[in-house]
Amino acid sequence: MTITENERDAVYKTIFSRRDVRREFKSTPIPKTVLERMLLAAHHAPSVGFMQPWDFILVSDQDTKAKIKQGFLQAHAEAAELFQGDRQEKYKTLKLEGIEEAPLGICVTCDRERTGPVVLGRTAKPEMDLFSSVCAIQNLWLAARAENIGLGWVSILHDQVLRDLLKIPDNIEIIAYLCIGYVEAFQDTPDLEKAGWLSRRPVESVIHHGVWQEKTIGE
Repeated sequence: MTITENERDAVYKTIFSRRDVRREFKSTPIPKTVLERMLLAAHHAPSVGFMQPWDFILVSDQDTKAKIKQGFLQAHAEAAELFQGDRQEKYKTLKLEGIEEAPLGICVTCDRERTGPVVLGRTAKPEMDLFSSVCAIQNLWLAARAENIGLGWVSILHDQVLRDLLKIPDNIEIIAYLCIGYVEAFQDTPDLEKAGWLSRRPVESVIHHGVWQEKTIGE
């Protein structure tokens, strides 16, 4: 199957306009057919040994989301104490989730035992199944953007909160909690860059030729 020039450009546009969305969620529900397309795209991610270790728990109940939000607030307060001075004050001003605002939450998990103890391609790097599940999230993220739907990854949250609320078995790894929904608008610049937390590094600073080369920004 050949990708046309217009199709190629649409893929790049989707990649470059993807954002980690924390605000501006609308209450508009995601149509079932649209959600199914997005989850099917996630399910077509690459996976080590074709083991497809991911599962997706859909969370729409407001009471459950409120409890997840409480878990975020606890972890957020703990995280704030790790920063010092102006950095701490800046951290406290950042909007870092949309748990209750987004109409849908998705918890992505990884079943590391799905195809048995020995997995083709996981023998030397056992964490490859975890990476595969992250690939599914990236597929979901890009599919959401292609549908003009926002997605935000909430990483400031202890796994046990999700494990208890969503009844996730102990042998299942929790990879992510995602907030998903239509938004008022997509920002041109990532929130953290706009807030002055960090800037995007030049791509030249992360490319090495042949061997590792120590670099500083601006080289």
